Amino acid sequence: MEHLELFFKSIFIDNMVFATFLGMCSYLAVSKKVSTAVGLGAAVIFVLAVTVPLNWLLDQYILRDGALAWLGPEYADYDLSFLSFILFIATIATMVQLVEIVVEKFSPSLYNSLGIFLPLIAVNCAILGGSLFMQSRDIQSLGLAFNYGVSSGIGWFLAILAIAAIREKIRYSNVPAPLRGLGITFIITGLMAIGFMSFGGMLTGGDEEEETTPVAEVAPVEMIKEVSDELVSTTNEKEE
Repeated sequence: MEHLELFFKSIFIDNMVFATFLGMCSYLAVSKKVSTAVGLGAAVIFVLAVTVPLNWLLDQYILRDGALAWLGPEYADYDLSFLSFILFIATIATMVQLVEIVVEKFSPSLYNSLGIFLPLIAVNCAILGGSLFMQSRDIQSLGLAFNYGVSSGIGWFLAILAIAAIREKIRYSNVPAPLRGLGITFIITGLMAIGFMSFGGMLTGGDEEEETTPVAEVAPVEMIKEVSDELVSTTNEKEE
């Protein structure tokens, strides 16, 4: 249940694009065609699925305060958390380089259409954000870290795929001149973000019954009678 909840929450509720607006550069630049959006989205899923678990291992066994205790008791006081950004980005850059080599080898057309944005995945804030969110949310296991990486990538993939499909269709619409291009894209993205906010209640509510105290326990009939009698007697004394 924990895996399922994290999966759907990362895709719909904590979506990288619509909830935190990470990875907007590639999202806006490579979403003109569905084919390129699918290629880049698949690359992002792969990079997140690999880098988030790897960075979880780095965080658990190297970076955290006391994480080096497995080397011996003399290393238990070491805190290498200040190296988080450097090691996370190094891991991400390695995986991105691997993706770039594979895409260039097996799909030169996709490699050419993605252009500079494929190597720029290494500095995509959505990729680094996945590892940093994993660290800040204190994900407990490697399996959950892998789940979070895959689901976050799928959320980003769905976002860029949706906006690419809309931009292909809207090309034939009568959009006012001042809004053509990025203007209408920003507006659509904002509307989609509002739509995704409706998923916020999908995993909340309905699990626990509200604890209500019966009215009789709060104010018994006898207590009400006593209070009313006191009020009547006080009023009569004032009148006299």
